[in-house]
Amino acid sequence: MTLRGGPVKSAFTAALAWCASACVAHAQPVAPAAFPVKPLRLIVGFAAGGATDFLARIAAQQLSQQLGHTVAVDNRPGAGGAIGAEIGARAAPDGYTLTAGSSGAFSVSPHLASKLGYDPLRDFAPVGMYSAFAYVLLVHPSIPARSIRELIALAKAQPGKLNFGSAGNASGNHLATEQFQSLAGVKLTHVPFKGGAPALTALMAGEIDLAFDPMITTLQQLNSGRIRPLAVSTQKRAPQLPHLPTLTESGVKGYDATNWGGILVPAATPRTIIDRLNVSLNQGLAKSDVRERMLALGAEPLSGTPEELGELIKRELARTGKIIRDAGLRAE
Repeated sequence: MTLRGGPVKSAFTAALAWCASACVAHAQPVAPAAFPVKPLRLIVGFAAGGATDFLARIAAQQLSQQLGHTVAVDNRPGAGGAIGAEIGARAAPDGYTLTAGSSGAFSVSPHLASKLGYDPLRDFAPVGMYSAFAYVLLVHPSIPARSIRELIALAKAQPGKLNFGSAGNASGNHLATEQFQSLAGVKLTHVPFKGGAPALTALMAGEIDLAFDPMITTLQQLNSGRIRPLAVSTQKRAPQLPHLPTLTESGVKGYDATNWGGILVPAATPRTIIDRLNVSLNQGLAKSDVRERMLALGAEPLSGTPEELGELIKRELARTGKIIRDAGLRAE
């Protein structure tokens, strides 16, 4: 049938346009008029009691208060956070399943896992940041170095003699030390442990020489006399230890190692829900008592837009990939 114009053609064209718009609308997730109307869950890819879990629980508590519905923490440990991240990526994009993102699952695993069940950029939509924490470069008191420059001189004089502990292959503090070796031009011997706590215990016992330890656990042991802090891993000094210089200040130019925490949802989640979660998260974290609690724990409270978290993940993914390639690390 040929349409030559007039009312019939106009009606037919309008019908096609309506059909096309209806199909597009049907293909896109539509946010409910009210959100949330039931409890939410926050997937944490690490065991309960660790630094990542503790900070995620603070974020969950604040979201619960702001949203008026419980945000229950669901610990799914394993594979450096990757197991929890895969569960989060496959959840329904309705805003009721959140993922606590961190460096391990979003910056490290994508470069090491041969078969990863998610893409950190394609399968997630960022909501917002909630924390970051530095590492502290610690040495055993028997090591004759009271500054980073003295430690570097000692390591260069005896390549490979000094050893360092970590929470395991490609863990955050392992990568922090690999970056230090690369930028400082030194060679150390890696001694991996099954977690950060055993590594710190070994350092305090003098079984290893040095370690990059999370600020959160370092603060609990500083007065023991069994560790000596030399510097922090961030670009600026930590408010908890203002007297301690950064690695960059100490001559290791360009050094930066931070473990971040943020909330993400499945990629197809409607933007209106993302914005609702972002506003609630930022409002909760802005409270002075919450900020003081995070600082007392050794973390830096953060906030920001979904886009800022997305850019952070992209930067960290690229930076960590270079460290892993330069160090020749492989998955165990």
